[in-house]
Parts: sequence; structure tokens; C-alpha cells
Amino acid sequence: MLESDIDAVVIATPMHLHVPQAIQALEHGKHVMSEVTAGVTMDELWWLKETVESSGMVYMLAENYCYIPENQLIMNMVKKGLFGEVYFGEGEYLHNARDLAYRFNREGTVEGVNSTWRKYWQLGKRGAFYPTHSLGPVMQWFEGDRIKSVSCFGTGWHTDKRFRQEDTSITMCQLESGKLIKLRLDCLSNRPHNMSYYTLQGTKGSFEAPRGLGDQHKVYFVSEGEHSDDAQWKPLSDLYEHMPERYKNATDEQKSAGHWGGDYFIVEDFVNAIKGLQKPAIDVYDACEWTAVALLSELSVMNGGRTMDMPDFRKSTSYADQIIKL
Repeated sequence: MLESDIDAVVIATPMHLHVPQAIQALEHGKHVMSEVTAGVTMDELWWLKETVESSGMVYMLAENYCYIPENQLIMNMVKKGLFGEVYFGEGEYLHNARDLAYRFNREGTVEGVNSTWRKYWQLGKRGAFYPTHSLGPVMQWFEGDRIKSVSCFGTGWHTDKRFRQEDTSITMCQLESGKLIKLRLDCLSNRPHNMSYYTLQGTKGSFEAPRGLGDQHKVYFVSEGEHSDDAQWKPLSDLYEHMPERYKNATDEQKSAGHWGGDYFIVEDFVNAIKGLQKPAIDVYDACEWTAVALLSELSVMNGGRTMDMPDFRKSTSYADQIIKL
């Protein structure tokens, strides 16, 4: 494939193969769209950044939760100032993935000897090993900001002690502006899935995604003269006129592409970046920073929640800048 005349590749292999394969493709003159996370070690992120910069090829992270229609709608509403100044956001990824750590044998039962890569690179890690689905959309709502530091706390091991991953990990991301993002990762607990829960708080209003059992996306906006006791949610669907135009005009075929209709548009943005019509919507610097949350959270949780400084991938130009401060 690398020796062929194709223009671009999509890397959708296990996480620990993303950077080696991305580097090979970039060095062979192929544009790359990579599944999440961007890499599995901090060194890999520096290798990736440097290769993208030296190759001149397009690299884009395929964080498709950023393209969920409601997340795009909230981003548009933030840009229009409807929430005022936003200063706090949350993202949660609650997905009991224990069965994915093992293959099924021919009898259809799980055996411990048939472990998959997920047992090691996901459930074998501590901290927020898979943060980008929760973090990516919220970071886009804080456009122009960057993560300054990461702190992570875990609950310990209660549900399934086969795995190094704790039942729940809470990660706090302090932004350079001083604003705050809270992430919860739980891939072990016995509970229904909720992989796309978000909140946003601003000076003029707030947003909450559904929790389940008939809940829906909802928003609140401050009304002049209103007492706080009278504050009421309203359905986000009432604000769909603020949806980006391409989502409003999406065809049935585009909507069926997956992930609530977002998968078509992430590929469209990648192709447009290759054509030089726009910059990658989620570039290598975003990819490295969002992925580094996982790697720094692991160090933090193993050191009692110690605050870990985030390197600035956009500005770090020397090996001396590529450090993790303890």
C-alpha cells in the first residue's frame, strides 16, 4: 500500500499501531486520518508532531464525537455568544468494555487466555486512557484555549480485579485561561452505557446532554428579571435553527454514515484539507494534546492526583522543551 500511488490512508488499527503506521504513511507521502487515540506514549506524540511538520502532509485525528450533530450545534451557539463566556465543561465515557478484552472461542465463550490488545493498552492502563471522545467536543467549545495541567483520581478496584484500570477515573483539566474541564472514564462498572454525556456552563446559560430513561438534550438561558428558583430547562431541539448549515441540509445518505450523522462530515473535512480548501479540523497539535491527557493522567493517578503540566505541542521546538515536570 505504501508503494502505491494512493493519496491518503485511514488508520483504524489498535491504538499502539497508530503512530508507527502514521509515520510510515507520512514518510511515503500519504495524507493520514488516524483513529483515536493518536498514540500510546509521550515520545510517540513528539515523533508524530515532528513527522507531520517535516513531511508537509495533512494529518487529522478522526475524533468523530466532535461531529455529533448536537455537539456541532452547541459549538455554533458558543460562537454566537448564546452561553455568554463559557468557563466549565464536562465529558463522560461510560462503557462497560470488559468483554472486549477477550476474544470469543469457537464455542462462543470467553477464555482468559484469549486476551486482546484492549486488555493491555486500554484496561491495562490507569487513568483516563481513552479521553478524546469526552474531551474533544468540549475543547472545541473552548476555542483558542489549551490544556495547561492535568490531575487524575481513581476509585480503586472493586468490580473486576483482573484489570489495572480502576472502576472510575476522574480527570481535571485546567486550561491556560484558568477554566476547567472535568472528565469521567468508566469502562468496568455494571451500568448502562453513556458514551456521549456532556455539560457546558457559561455566564448566560448552560447545556446538558441526556442521562437516560427518556432524558433529552437541554439548555437553559438566563432571562432578565428571572429569579433563580424559577429557572427551567428547555429542549435543545427548540434551537436547531443554530445548527451548521451542512447539518441542516444533510441528505438521508449522509445522515446514515454513522455516529448520528457525523462520520460523513469528518471525512469531508479531511478531504477538503487534502485539497487545500481548509486546515485540518483536528490537527496534529490537538491530537497530541488531547491524547497526552491520557498519558499525564496515568502519571497523576499513580502519584496521588499530582498535578501534571501539559507540554505546549505547538510551541515546543527543542528536545529540552519535551519534558514532563514532576
